[in-house]
Amino acid sequence: MVAPAEPEFRVASRPDGWTVDQVLALPEEHTSGNRVELVDGVLNVSPAPASAHQRLLQKLQLALAPRLPEGTELLPGVNVRFGEKRLLIPDFVVLTCPAVDTTWYSATDLLLVAEIESPSTRVQDRILKKALYAEALIPYYLLVDPAQAPVAATVFGLDGGEYVPVGKSEGGVLELAEPFAARVDLRG
Repeated sequence: MVAPAEPEFRVASRPDGWTVDQVLALPEEHTSGNRVELVDGVLNVSPAPASAHQRLLQKLQLALAPRLPEGTELLPGVNVRFGEKRLLIPDFVVLTCPAVDTTWYSATDLLLVAEIESPSTRVQDRILKKALYAEALIPYYLLVDPAQAPVAATVFGLDGGEYVPVGKSEGGVLELAEPFAARVDLRG
């Protein structure tokens, strides 16, 4: 099966950079099929995740959702705002404000943020996003690497403003102790 051609994404440049409000006001027909994020006023556009990525995302959601602490909620692909010039869309988040209907969440609403690496996002997920999430003081960061065989995952916890590993998968199985107890089989 051949995937249909993606529409080309075009927007005008802005000498002073973009703001979160301007990005959120973009018409859906201009952004459909893309992830549009904003870092320090600069747009970062990437294609929507591939099906293998989405299957892994679903596996993580199904394993973690029943284990969530009371007063939290897991949502995939939401807008997370970090001030006026930063907007990211993690693969999923665990929120501390369940059942709130909004266009975006503040970084302060997050207990955990998760990214599943892909070839086009690996450097951003490992370096840039990890640093931005730590700077925003999000307590936990889950980074999943599907390029490993078996799939590898690391949970980082915030320690003095930096992320340190607090859990790693072994043999494709992730046993979480924090921020809540859960077991995720990441294999096939």
